[in-house]
Amino acid sequence: MKWSRFLPTALRPAPDSRQQLLASLLQLAWVVEARDPYTGGHLWRVAQFSRLLAQAAGLSEAEVARVALGGFLHDLGKIAIPDAILGKKERLNDEEYAVIRTHPESGLRLLGAHPLAQLARDAVLLHHETPDGNGYPYGLRREAIPLVARIVGICDAFDAMTSSRPYRSGMPISKALSIIKLELGRQFDAELGELFLTLGDGDALAHIVGHTDEGIPLERCLSCGPTVVRTREAKAGDALYCPACHSEYTLAPSGAGIVPSGRQNRALALSMAPDAALIERLVAQHRAALD
Repeated sequence: MKWSRFLPTALRPAPDSRQQLLASLLQLAWVVEARDPYTGGHLWRVAQFSRLLAQAAGLSEAEVARVALGGFLHDLGKIAIPDAILGKKERLNDEEYAVIRTHPESGLRLLGAHPLAQLARDAVLLHHETPDGNGYPYGLRREAIPLVARIVGICDAFDAMTSSRPYRSGMPISKALSIIKLELGRQFDAELGELFLTLGDGDALAHIVGHTDEGIPLERCLSCGPTVVRTREAKAGDALYCPACHSEYTLAPSGAGIVPSGRQNRALALSMAPDAALIERLVAQHRAALD
């Protein structure tokens, strides 16, 4: 369904304007993710997993693009989560988890009346709903959960399981897939979950797990563990910073890892700009969702 059909003709943005609006949403999502020092690359990975699963489900090009964009934008609401909870190094207690559970509705409010809100609304609001009705925020069941939210929910959980946190290491792909298999029909949509398992068995997910962009492996701070953001366009000798302890690194020749400089720079660490090239590629790749 075209979101613009609900707008008077005079108010429908031109194609270039729609692309700029989409880029602004993706930039906002990137900034929200940058607040969490432990999840660098999560949005890119969920978007890629979601794209593959949507394709495996036989969706049209426009639907695949919409699902992938929903995967990138699903955590917008985490902008409202306090830093003390978002960056906590230990497991969350019940009160803190209750705060985390507010992020889908916060994301919906953030989308508000944005002209492209329809592209991401279901993914942002409903990606934590589960077929057994034990999800949130509304406890929806089975087909009452929109398809895009069911897809993004599987991919979000898989990335969470295969990513490291301060209190645990990321699971091997095989273990995460075995958990999804056990939870088919309960936490995860049965049919879509089976398709995702097939993707995992066929090794289609391995080049995404542990990466922050195509061909860019995840880098971690040697001092405290969080993700050090490295763009595809970074060159040998470029300075990179840990978002948690603000340690400075330089990119080794041929992109072979990062080397600590022994310095810290809080101002530069906190002023890292969104990855404009990554966002430009995403807009170009998923332009079909705007038509």
